[in-house]
Amino acid sequence: MKNLKVLTIVLIVFMLVLTACGGGGSNSGDAGNTEAPADTGGDKTAEEEEPVSEEPVAIDLGGRTIRIAAWWDDKPKGETAGEKARLEKMAELEKKYNFKFEFLNIPFGEYMDKFTTTVLAGEPLADIAIMEYKRAIVPVKEGQVLPLDAFTTPTSDINNDQKLVKKLPPLGGGEYAFNSPGVSVVGMHYNRDLFKKLGLPDLQELYNNGEWTWEKFLEVAKQATRDTDNDGKTDVYGYSGWAADMARHFGAANGISFVDDATLKDNSSDPKMVEALEFVNRIYNVENVVKVKTGNKMDWNETSTFKDGDVAMSIMYDWNVGDLTFEAGLVPIPVGPQGNEKFTYANTALNGWFIPKGVKDAPIVYQIFEEMRDVPPTEEYLGQDWLESRYKTEEDIKMALEHINGTGMISVEEGIPDYPFYSIMDDIIKNNQSVTATIEKYKAQAQAALDKVSK
Repeated sequence: MKNLKVLTIVLIVFMLVLTACGGGGSNSGDAGNTEAPADTGGDKTAEEEEPVSEEPVAIDLGGRTIRIAAWWDDKPKGETAGEKARLEKMAELEKKYNFKFEFLNIPFGEYMDKFTTTVLAGEPLADIAIMEYKRAIVPVKEGQVLPLDAFTTPTSDINNDQKLVKKLPPLGGGEYAFNSPGVSVVGMHYNRDLFKKLGLPDLQELYNNGEWTWEKFLEVAKQATRDTDNDGKTDVYGYSGWAADMARHFGAANGISFVDDATLKDNSSDPKMVEALEFVNRIYNVENVVKVKTGNKMDWNETSTFKDGDVAMSIMYDWNVGDLTFEAGLVPIPVGPQGNEKFTYANTALNGWFIPKGVKDAPIVYQIFEEMRDVPPTEEYLGQDWLESRYKTEEDIKMALEHINGTGMISVEEGIPDYPFYSIMDDIIKNNQSVTATIEKYKAQAQAALDKVSK
């Protein structure tokens, strides 16, 4: 027993000597370095060293309020599974970051004035505010909103998969706006019931066969315009709609907008725009295929004349077709002679969220906006609930998703103070003036309006 104890002690001493001689050496180290390592408070092997914590630093907003402004109440009502999930997520975030949400509902007529005056005063009306793209062009050019790279990071969803928040198209030459992924549909709607009754060719078949052009549109409109009861008066029409809207949409379908939003260049005299205006003038003032219910071709209310049921076709928005009393089909606005399918309509109604200049902790505010949208999806495909409430057939929904959604050309002419868009349209459509002469008449005024914003 005594010898065994001695042997054990000898082995232990031998192992200690080997360890000391090896010194945990490595061929990758500095062979000439004989300096002892700094005292780290105890010898630990690599396996025993405590891992460095990668937990994010907790954010405490000290009970502040994050205000979100729109011209409606954007707070989820909790009526659907998706809205309930959003409310639960919001409550979770308020607790996590120690803040409170506040949703501001500001009347549309007061909205932009309040946005501008509060930002200029250094006290923005909200931390996140929605604006129409056409109205946002001036605040963007005047530096009243922050660019995306001022508050997003390389790991933000918007700079990657964009499953939670979508980066909206550039505006004024930069990226500023964001929104939840969604679907927007602006297209040529046609009364399927009336088409069948009149024996007109189905527009989706024409589109799928590559035959849906401006001239084919006019041909169908002329075929549909009839006196069906033989009383000497037209009682069915080929087309209805707001003439100003048609001009913008056919311009976009021909590859042009009235104003280039990036450079603020006036495009009214561009051959593509002239061609579009000439065609629209022909539809309204030459071919006599348009139903004008109000008596004023430039009345915005003509956007709903299609609902009467005695009109074959109309450019309609998805938000305006939920109460139709007949089945409506859908195709893109026909591509113009100089256009392509990248743009099929003028995006005059695009809304986007912006973070105003002067917002405190803008990166954190945006991060919360992203996280607020991280809830389980309730739809089988993007926009399912909305599209199925608007359209009756799988073909129409497929047309909306595959050929129309995302094909809008940014249109900002209405947001440029003093730009003579309506004067141009009134002279051409209501006063039946020459397109080229009208454009020349307002050319100086248009350029002066754009120069004010460009400065």
